[in-house]
Amino acid sequence: MEPTSILVTISGRDRPGVTAWFFAALAAHDVDVRDVEQVVIQDRLITAVLIDLRGDPAALRHSVTHAADALGMECEVVVANESDGATPGTPVGVERGSRSHVIMMGRPLRPGAISHVAQCVADVGANIESVTRLATEPVFSIEMIVRSPDPAALRAGLVRAADDTGIDIAVEQAGLRRRAKRLVVLDVDSTLIRDEAIDVLAERAGVGGQVGDITARAMNGQLDFAESLRARVALLEGLTVDDLAAVRDSLELTPGARTFVRTLRRVGCHVGVVSGGFTFVTDRFVAELGLDFAAANVLEIVDGRLTGRLVGELLDRAGKAAALRRFAERFGVPLSQTVAVGDGANDIDMLEAAGLGVAFNAKSALRAAADTSVNLPYLDSILFVLGISGDEVAEAIAADDA
Repeated sequence: MEPTSILVTISGRDRPGVTAWFFAALAAHDVDVRDVEQVVIQDRLITAVLIDLRGDPAALRHSVTHAADALGMECEVVVANESDGATPGTPVGVERGSRSHVIMMGRPLRPGAISHVAQCVADVGANIESVTRLATEPVFSIEMIVRSPDPAALRAGLVRAADDTGIDIAVEQAGLRRRAKRLVVLDVDSTLIRDEAIDVLAERAGVGGQVGDITARAMNGQLDFAESLRARVALLEGLTVDDLAAVRDSLELTPGARTFVRTLRRVGCHVGVVSGGFTFVTDRFVAELGLDFAAANVLEIVDGRLTGRLVGELLDRAGKAAALRRFAERFGVPLSQTVAVGDGANDIDMLEAAGLGVAFNAKSALRAAADTSVNLPYLDSILFVLGISGDEVAEAIAADDA
């Protein structure tokens, strides 16, 4: 006997034992489970099971209805219609294709934005297979599992949707690699910390306007980074080591930075920084956050004052990518399992070399090169892009504090 494909759904108030009772009703018949999904929202349970039945659908319907009535729940039993030519479990009109994780983040996340994104998914012939909440803090985030015949068209459509709605949308191919990231590299200025340290130094030296203009042009890709850095450092000549210490101590972490680092380290990731800035800044945060590695430029100091020069090899755009490769090799992590996060044009090579490149509140040049962009001001929101939910973040922090 050819099996009959049947979708069975129950819904109602959740309580212990509901799932056991439901599957006991199914077990009274000759069925194979092909797919199952269960969610609970505000104590309201919805369970859907796709089965292959060898037997009488009417008898199964009677058993499930009786069990649902006993539990005070609603049920639906739908027998697949083979006459339409659809493969059971595959939505009519949706081609088979690859699956992607689509992460939406907003503060708040409104129904109109979700509707717009869902319509963009449908417009490229894709289908939403599931929707789950990832987090409520520091942003509200949901994740859709989307099956699409054309992942490139899906990504392009969602880029436009992000522009249209003003929310953050990240797209990642589904698969084991998504949760296999083992090394995370962060830029420092305007990424790990709120400030551009060189601009703060420049204000202290009285050359803020000159240095700020050069910095902005360099970060936007309008100037060669190495040349611009040397020009800015030259303007800092004469600052004392006490000035450096005062600036170092004044720098503030980006909101969510501590949670971001602590969570990743708790789940077994190596976390560090690769900065086009300076070691006097990175040394503080290596100690403060317990980072695993760091690379940055070294300011030359003679007789307690800056000379306006750098010591050693300059860490520029290419140097940052090389540092990522070096650290990945040191920890035995394939580049495909690395993540790089940055904000400026000098991070382009590093993000392109990483398995996943994330542009964080970034300049346009970097957003165009990155795999995904996050424009919310919370560094820990990137955890959701990596597939780590808000509940998992809370559990990691609690375990770290224990």
